[in-house]
Amino acid sequence: MMSGRIKGVCMMIAGALIVGGSVALAQEEAGALIAGGSVAPAQEAVAGVSAEMFAINNVWMMVATFLVFIMNLGFAMVETGLCRAKNATNILFKNTVIPSIGILGFALIGFNLMYPGKFNIIEGIFGFAGFGIGTDAAGVTSAYNVGYTYWTDFLFQAMFAATAATIVSGAVAERVKLGSFLVFTAIYVTLVYPFVGSWTWGGGWLKGLNFHDFAGSTLVHSVGGWGALAGALVLGPRLGKYVNGRVRPIMGHNLALVTVGVFMLWLGWFGFNGGSVLSADPGMVSFVLLTTTLAAAAGTLGAMVTSWIIQKKPDFTMVLNGCLAGLVGITAGADVVTVPAAVIIGLIAGVLAVLGVMFFDKLKIDDPVGALSVHLVGGVFGTLAVGFFSTNPDFTIKTQLIGIASYGIFCFPAAFLIFWILKKTIGIRVSEEEELKGLDIGEHGQEAYSGFQFFTNS
Repeated sequence: MMSGRIKGVCMMIAGALIVGGSVALAQEEAGALIAGGSVAPAQEAVAGVSAEMFAINNVWMMVATFLVFIMNLGFAMVETGLCRAKNATNILFKNTVIPSIGILGFALIGFNLMYPGKFNIIEGIFGFAGFGIGTDAAGVTSAYNVGYTYWTDFLFQAMFAATAATIVSGAVAERVKLGSFLVFTAIYVTLVYPFVGSWTWGGGWLKGLNFHDFAGSTLVHSVGGWGALAGALVLGPRLGKYVNGRVRPIMGHNLALVTVGVFMLWLGWFGFNGGSVLSADPGMVSFVLLTTTLAAAAGTLGAMVTSWIIQKKPDFTMVLNGCLAGLVGITAGADVVTVPAAVIIGLIAGVLAVLGVMFFDKLKIDDPVGALSVHLVGGVFGTLAVGFFSTNPDFTIKTQLIGIASYGIFCFPAAFLIFWILKKTIGIRVSEEEELKGLDIGEHGQEAYSGFQFFTNS
């Protein structure tokens, strides 16, 4: 039986769905109020917000935080299933430690780097509000924000930071040194991600140009995707992936795990996008959940049809990645596109997911899980789609292109440099013998599936 506390939470969530427009804050308005993460809005902006509505808003934001957090398990299942059994422990290990590094790094530096508030060193480009997190009494009232407390603000944003780092893991799987990858993760999620995030969500120069990325097609997914591309290039392909100029498929060991992971990610996306409304406004939250779901469904079917036509049979892994691509694609504009446009965006993203896998294989860029096709290609397309499909004329194709290019121009070289320095110092790739036997034995001395050892790359 549910405890009284859990029942109370459920009642508050239900209340949020029936309160008709008590708080009509869209993403842009709410984002303006919290730019900086520690600056209280003007008193008139919070007038009329009852304690009950503040509680409902905050509970929804906490629920959204929980949903985004569980996406880490979804990523772990997808990556594990799409790779070989001999590397399962290594992948699970990375996907367990990455959120911990991301959350602590974001608490120490990232949050105040991403939301510097009035502490601008270079106006609109770089600011820093100090180390650590903390707040006064106003941080837990609507004087801080009408939607949530300071603590909820940090937790929700920290989950996004952890997600950006997790994206890189899949593209470098099955051949990267554990220690080197964890060092990369700490640097990328603590410094690079929040620095570029401040340009938009922190009220920086791209925000001033009306660049729009509602929940992170670019700020989270392509930022992670650029890091993934850099890692895959510096590492090189897995042994046996490209032989005599031909692509040799290396199949994952457990599609059931991948399926579980994809559905967990789809569920988590309700918090990822729905929470980005930054309040429990029933109209906006329900609309964002609708566009998100439709895009995911369209991405699934788009990938299915494309794979069926090109490969003559429907590839299930392509279909699963098509679903994720649809979700990534809609994330930038879930709040500002029409329902038909959401379907079109998801459909195109699903098609691009299939074509992207084939494109990167032609370039001999080895990506075991399709992270580049889903997160980089899908993120770039989804952000650009805002310029084509947005109902807000302020969000133009030109501005969206400027934003996309800015993140790519900074993030790819930054990630490449980090990986390159690690390669030249402590090394980033395991030995050939370790790669053939599997990283579970070489890096951890333990197997995910007890009693099995693998000595080939098949």
